[in-house]
Amino acid sequence: MRKFFKLILLVLLFIGGATYYYHHQVKLNQATTLASRAQSKVNPKKTVMRTPINWRLPSETVAYPDLKQLNDFWIKVVISKNRVYLMDGKKVVYTMYASAGEYERQADGKKKSTTPTGTYYIQAERGDSFYNSNLSEGANYWTSWLNHGEYLFHTVPTDANGNYKVTEAKKLGKKPASHGCIRLSVADAKWINQNVPQGTKVVITD
Repeated sequence: MRKFFKLILLVLLFIGGATYYYHHQVKLNQATTLASRAQSKVNPKKTVMRTPINWRLPSETVAYPDLKQLNDFWIKVVISKNRVYLMDGKKVVYTMYASAGEYERQADGKKKSTTPTGTYYIQAERGDSFYNSNLSEGANYWTSWLNHGEYLFHTVPTDANGNYKVTEAKKLGKKPASHGCIRLSVADAKWINQNVPQGTKVVITD
């Protein structure tokens, strides 16, 4: 009889302990969920791309990457998306609004950008400004990636007086609009000009 009561007591103790553990875990999970929600309200996830596009400012609202902290830095350009991607291996670390070469109809009827696709490398040539009288167009903060000064990263275009062509600048990030170079915002072009070293790989796709 005593063994029976001991068995009953053990069962009751087990049930009581299990019930307490269950309720404790439920309260703990609820507290964790509430804390997470509160934290997300304090630190909401931000959209880093600057909208609307401002052709004078950096494309993102966060700082440019520190190239010293990257193990495999290279630049990816996607003409049809009007974007330049700063890469660390397979990871995009910064996105820039861009406008590459306009699409022109070829002999076979297909359209092709005036920006050549392929793999290139940042060259030694770079400078603060230039003006091409044949095109009646110039730009600032240029950096060569093909033919030593022919194909460049540079700002949205300028006129003969060095003033930015606002009508052209407004195309940035929206449509291919250049003669073959890759247009960037003033800030983005300046950053590439002053930070990206010679020899950096540039991969351009359509």
